Amino acid sequence: MSDTIITVSGLGKKYRIQHQGEKQRYTALRDVIAEKAENLFRRRKAETTKCNTVEDFWALKDVSFEVKRGDVVGIIGRNGAGKSTLLKVLSRITEPTTGRVHLKGRVASLLEVGTGFHPELTGRENIFLNGAILGMSRAEIRQKFDEIVVFAEVEKFLDTPVKRYSSGMYVRLAFAVAAHLEPEILIVDEVLAVGDAQFQKKCLGKMQDVASNGRTVLFVSHNMNAIDSFCRRVVHLDKGRVCNVSDDVPQAVANYMTVETDSSQGCDWRNPGQALNNPWFEPQRLYLGDEGGAVVQMPIRNDEPFFVYIEGNVEQPDNALQIGYALYDEGGSLLYWTVSTDTAEDEWPRLNIGRNAIRSPLPMRLLNQGSYRLELLAALYHRQWISCPGSTPAAIGISIQGGMSVSPYWMEKRPGQIAPVCTWKAITPPNGNPIANSHAKEPTGTANRR
Repeated sequence: MSDTIITVSGLGKKYRIQHQGEKQRYTALRDVIAEKAENLFRRRKAETTKCNTVEDFWALKDVSFEVKRGDVVGIIGRNGAGKSTLLKVLSRITEPTTGRVHLKGRVASLLEVGTGFHPELTGRENIFLNGAILGMSRAEIRQKFDEIVVFAEVEKFLDTPVKRYSSGMYVRLAFAVAAHLEPEILIVDEVLAVGDAQFQKKCLGKMQDVASNGRTVLFVSHNMNAIDSFCRRVVHLDKGRVCNVSDDVPQAVANYMTVETDSSQGCDWRNPGQALNNPWFEPQRLYLGDEGGAVVQMPIRNDEPFFVYIEGNVEQPDNALQIGYALYDEGGSLLYWTVSTDTAEDEWPRLNIGRNAIRSPLPMRLLNQGSYRLELLAALYHRQWISCPGSTPAAIGISIQGGMSVSPYWMEKRPGQIAPVCTWKAITPPNGNPIANSHAKEPTGTANRR
């Protein structure tokens, strides 16, 4: 009997995109009334605003692979590569256009905040609802109920409608339900990024427990350290196609990060016209430049001054706006992030209506030799993400080579994730005595006392 639990054969998913001849505008009630009264004019107008072209977009194209029972498979790829579409097809949320998928056993999915939850029902009721959807009996759900509640840490709000939960509480409960109700296949998307670091570590540990019990896990993440340490197999998607399936996870991750750096349009991202549209700050450009604002060529040296430049349009100023960037190493681990409100309030950059530009120096003699990913951050403080880390299209690749130190001992890449150049000097010890010198003469009379 075969131990293959997932078979994907020639899978394709097509969407139809309509391109309008004229830009659609907001329709108010008065417009609807006017159009009803002027049907003839409306028909004529429709002729001028109808679609000029219809384009077929393949989110997935000819995707084929197999997953064995008990496998832990990481699905990696750039934003828009088709990862989430693939998981939706595997979760039976959407039907494929071509090809087929064969699954053996129950599937539990956690694809986005609130998946499978009814907002009007309480946490308790949603646990039983999700279990019923998975095909479990009420007795089976009761058996796991206490474990789910303890893991999710929502005892206090168990009988509160989940529509009042924070996004973190939502995800904790949704993951706890998905992982504890013993599906044969557990599918988890990047949604875990919503939780804090402690929760993510807890979830990874639970997924390892799930896998150790012979169940199968499909895991999508931009955190390559998590993929490398947790997964035993990698499926790499690019533009809707499978470009690599490998059991050599470290090598597959290294190849993916190399492709990411090479395909990130160097160190100059420009908004194609539709990304991150909002009235507070619509990013238009993110790039690495020199003192004069000229785009630099990769690789750069560690000991030369460079700046992260961010440009964007403001229609509606908001004092809660924060703009900055997050920097990741080639393994996908966050090294640090910085925003425009890090300093004293009187030093914050003030943005006006129209086009704005700000910049921040890239720390010199801090980053190690290697490749990095720099992602735009923009948010209204404690209210709303505009450009969210891990899922933003606004990102550039940075490559550092040389300039590590003036020391003759450290001309190349140094051990560790970062490589700060720290200064050292001799000082007088706290007790006031000079530092002992092993070559100093012995005090007079020492030999006579021996």
